[in-house]
Amino acid sequence: MNNIIVLPLIIPIVTAIVLVFLRQNIRVQRIVSLVTVVAVSIIALILLLEVQANGIMKIDFSGWLPPFGILFVADSFSMLLVLTANIITAICLIYAFSTIGERHEQMFFYPFVLFLIAGVNGSFLTGDIFNLFVCFEVMLLASYALVALGGEKFQLRESLKYVLINVVASWMFLVALAYLYGTLKTLNMAHIAVRVAEVGQDPILTTVAILFLIVFSLKAGLLLFFWLPGSYSVPPTVVQALFAALLTKVGIYALFRTFTLMFTLNTGVTHMLIGVMAGITIVLGCLGALSGRDVRTIAAYNVIIGVGFIMIGLAVGTEQAFAGAIYYLMHDMLAKALLFLIVGTMVYLTGEIIVKNMNGLIRHYPLFGWIYFIVMCALAGIPPLSGFIGKVLIGQQAVEGGFYVLLAIGFGSSVIVLYSLLRIFLAAFFGETSVSDEDKKPIPKAAMASFVMLALCIVALGLGAEGIAVYVEDAARTLANPAIYIEAILGAK
Repeated sequence: MNNIIVLPLIIPIVTAIVLVFLRQNIRVQRIVSLVTVVAVSIIALILLLEVQANGIMKIDFSGWLPPFGILFVADSFSMLLVLTANIITAICLIYAFSTIGERHEQMFFYPFVLFLIAGVNGSFLTGDIFNLFVCFEVMLLASYALVALGGEKFQLRESLKYVLINVVASWMFLVALAYLYGTLKTLNMAHIAVRVAEVGQDPILTTVAILFLIVFSLKAGLLLFFWLPGSYSVPPTVVQALFAALLTKVGIYALFRTFTLMFTLNTGVTHMLIGVMAGITIVLGCLGALSGRDVRTIAAYNVIIGVGFIMIGLAVGTEQAFAGAIYYLMHDMLAKALLFLIVGTMVYLTGEIIVKNMNGLIRHYPLFGWIYFIVMCALAGIPPLSGFIGKVLIGQQAVEGGFYVLLAIGFGSSVIVLYSLLRIFLAAFFGETSVSDEDKKPIPKAAMASFVMLALCIVALGLGAEGIAVYVEDAARTLANPAIYIEAILGAK
């Protein structure tokens, strides 16, 4: 059973390579890519159930035992994110079938998406921090191509900035890895945790931890998000949705894994910095959402607000705060994917991007309008939708831990999120429509199906919170008690 842990990485990569040779056969590319991602989702579900039944699973490549070899690890935290990421990717592919256009499809869109999800899955599953770097690069190389897909002048401008920032972040990642290995002589995450506990988190290791914090913050859009709004606004709509749902979340995962497992001894410095960065990120994200005039910019700044709120859970640092952060992370992946798909469709239907120039959409597209209303309420944390549980758990733990400033900023951001998205709802969906019955464009059936599926996932995650609680609590328990993870990987060592 342990051998299937590697399949969420291997299957998309192998399929992507095959699809490169099927460039002209669009129908086959569509079917094969969707079947691949659905198959990986099923494998992720099987692994999640197996982890819950029998504990953390691992596979040591080539028989090299930790800490000497490369390994993949499946625990509840990683498997919940792999499952969520692949469900979202499958739904986004359905949206793409009727919207992306054959021109883009022949530019290797489906292979790049599969390489992207392979890198995401590998990042969630690896137990080796150098392999995390490798999986990051697989994901980023695919994203470089996707952000420039279409070759428009404005895309190339933003893609150059996106590539430059990520190259610098990757260079800093390598520097941090070099210092870490030079100090501890290991790159296995569990073994790093053991070595840090043995030697103590001295100023050198704390400096290395801060360097990792900077690197992963760049990836996640935590405070260092200046590259994000432009880069997330220029690719095709389905690519925007994938980026919003997946890319920043890999950075968030790396931050959680790093500061709950490897660097846990000097939390007075590292977690204080995380809390400060989270608070500032939320404030700046709120200012961006309030000042944004176009729908894509407002949506992009809502991504930034979500990142800051999730990181409050890490800054608080209790088991229940971790549970709240995991709930909210899964919710945010689903909701941001749906938000960007809807926003892109609004631009397509109206030919406008400025909020005040849109109007009356609900007259022609009532179901579309009310799905937007659902995602708006979910992102604002209105019960019983998916954003509510995570916010409540994080809020409770912030109160118990005395993080009153972060609590005020976090819950204040809910009002700003609601206001910024309600502004779009009232301006774009109500009022007199400027689109006549003769000029209105139909929403493709596949696109509407993807909206409905994501909306159902959001509702199900809220109403069915008790059903997934056992998996979320197990994931939070592993984060709060790193000895569980270490024992599973190193045994008696």
